[in-house]
Amino acid sequence: MDFKELPVPQPVLEVCNTLKNAGFEAYLVGGCVRDLVVSREPKDWDVTTNANPEQIQSLFTETFYENDYGTVGVVTESDDPKLKVIEVTPYRVESGYSNARHPDEVRFSDSLTEDLRRRDFTVNAIAYDPLTHELIDEHGGKGDIERKVIAAVGNPGERFGEDALRMLRAVRLSAELDFVIEAETAAGIVDQASQLEKVSRERVRDELMRILMSPGPMQALYMAQKLGILKYIIPELEEGIGIDQNQAHSYDVFEHNMRSLQHAADKNWPLEVRLSALLHDVGKPTSRRWSDEKKDWTFHGHEVIGAKMAKKILQDLRFSRETIENVTNLIRWHMFFSDPDTVTLSAVRRMIVNVGKEHIEELLNLRMCDRIGTGRPKEQPFRLRKYMSMVDEAMRDPVSVGMLKIDGKRLMDVTYETAGPRIGWILHALLEEVLDDPAKNTAEYLENRSVELSKEGNDALKEIGESGKDRREKEDEAAIRELREKHHVS
Repeated sequence: MDFKELPVPQPVLEVCNTLKNAGFEAYLVGGCVRDLVVSREPKDWDVTTNANPEQIQSLFTETFYENDYGTVGVVTESDDPKLKVIEVTPYRVESGYSNARHPDEVRFSDSLTEDLRRRDFTVNAIAYDPLTHELIDEHGGKGDIERKVIAAVGNPGERFGEDALRMLRAVRLSAELDFVIEAETAAGIVDQASQLEKVSRERVRDELMRILMSPGPMQALYMAQKLGILKYIIPELEEGIGIDQNQAHSYDVFEHNMRSLQHAADKNWPLEVRLSALLHDVGKPTSRRWSDEKKDWTFHGHEVIGAKMAKKILQDLRFSRETIENVTNLIRWHMFFSDPDTVTLSAVRRMIVNVGKEHIEELLNLRMCDRIGTGRPKEQPFRLRKYMSMVDEAMRDPVSVGMLKIDGKRLMDVTYETAGPRIGWILHALLEEVLDDPAKNTAEYLENRSVELSKEGNDALKEIGESGKDRREKEDEAAIRELREKHHVS
């Protein structure tokens, strides 16, 4: 793409124009420039300038300044959440990184060159003037974008010593952009890997989430393992390396988990399914036993062990309570029995209760990830399709007297009938009418109609009621046939 054609939204242009009209420089910088160059929509917009925070604030009607790094939030009139706040930061120079995460000292600068020199990767060290279309690329970022390379600005060891999270960010960017990490930069990560221990687990979690939600999480986590930083993210995953499985599997536990995760990404399934796929067999190394009888490895109870391990892992990474509960529940029940010849509808209903109606689809999706992760080509074999059909059958609202806006107790109150078969006949007669005309399903109509039906003799009432029962059974059969056709099972 021609840099002169980079599409910059009007609110961003207005911020830059205001700064320039006041005699200051104004450039877009960082991820937004990189994303524009590779034709991605930026998640946010960053402007850098030679104005200090007080000068920036004086130029705009509504701003906020609540940090130690000079960044001023300029509030625009845009309705787009991505453009509501434009961050404007003075050129700055940083020094001293005693905690391997934040600079001990930040001072503002008049030099764009000094500001770009402190940035993490060359692809993020490009500045762009959206008003003149001038591109400032002092570290070869444009060339690295064209070559699809992630390379540190200057000395990689120094960059990672300044901020250890940059190592994980390199892996994340490679996954999001489908870039490779340049050799010297990769060597710097290997040398500095242990510094990740100093980074807060919340920040590690945030980068991990972005890796998992990228198009290529499997390759990214393989890279993290090769570079020696996976052990500082989820060390338990590495326990699966070289752990051969039984004959049903083509890969060791580690690769199986990675391939299961990648299938979730390929299907664009949500974070909780991806986390579950990544961790679903994390309990296998602990549970593996050799069976002389089967002449193969067994992993009895690995789903229970894995759920407990996943809970600890996710708590350590400071995931939300809701996410932890949902992921561990999916892992706990991912080995559900699905033999179509013996599984019962009641067993399916119990599984729905175990994971919750709102999560049963996620459990089925996890099972598909698990299957693809074994090396089998089919995501949905017959037995899983049959189980999915039974889930739909168990989830549907049955055609029954329970649908009525009146129950047996209320019916007896209004008709003075006593408990017995007549109550059932009346309810089924009412159901017959409601099936023909759902508008009749009101408490007022049904109570009045119950009184009328209660005046019928036993024979007449039984005939009406039995016809309603037959109708219900036919409705049920038709609905179930339709569900099974949907899943291509008989």
